Amino acid sequence: MAFQLAGHVAVVTGNSTGLGKEIGKALGAAGAKVAINYYNNEARANAALAEYQQAGIETMLVRSDVTSEAGVDELITQVEQQLGPVDIIVPNATCEQPLKPIEEYDWDFYQRMIDFFIKSPFLLTQRCLPAMKEKQWGRIINIVSEVYHRSVSPFSAYVAAKGGQIGWTRSMSSELAPFGITVNMIAPGWIPVERHENDPQEEKDAYRAIIPVNRWGVPRDVADATLYFASEEASFVTGQTLCVNGGITPW
Repeated sequence: MAFQLAGHVAVVTGNSTGLGKEIGKALGAAGAKVAINYYNNEARANAALAEYQQAGIETMLVRSDVTSEAGVDELITQVEQQLGPVDIIVPNATCEQPLKPIEEYDWDFYQRMIDFFIKSPFLLTQRCLPAMKEKQWGRIINIVSEVYHRSVSPFSAYVAAKGGQIGWTRSMSSELAPFGITVNMIAPGWIPVERHENDPQEEKDAYRAIIPVNRWGVPRDVADATLYFASEEASFVTGQTLCVNGGITPW
């Protein structure tokens, strides 16, 4: 059977809810051990833990700030001690994503975006790299976004940080390829999850109308794409972006 991940250990950041939770479940269903990382909502994290355990996934719960070096070190250290060396990383955690004209942003918010989408993947990769290089196998899968390809506005802070993450991923894919480590990207479209519950219905309707495949995306669509990149079947694929948005950006 394809896409078997037995013997691998995955860290998906911010995976107590939304896309991250479904990504972790997909990796776990394929046999990987999958840690659950959260920072703010302990009750929601415990609910996710129970869901993973009920699905038969070997897991653990770690509260950590993945935008800080100390937080990343604590996360990976705990996972190594309980589950084993981490060889699959999916930086997924995010913060609020307001659409604002540039006059209404400040640099602190721009920096927050950079911390989540460039600093965090950098820290996670740097921390896990020795074990991956020793094993000569690793998967780094960044969750980017269609907003970069579509030049979405007014959304400059998020789009700029995602653009930086895309550039970083491409560079790392070349650097790490000789060590059996692939670095790829999933670029989801707008896939409604819990944090979109209060978004204006007219905005949802307008986006839904432009999806060529004529349905909303669901978290499992992103999870399945991530599972492919994590698998042995994708060992010759690196530096690539897979747009999961129903054909809105067909390149």
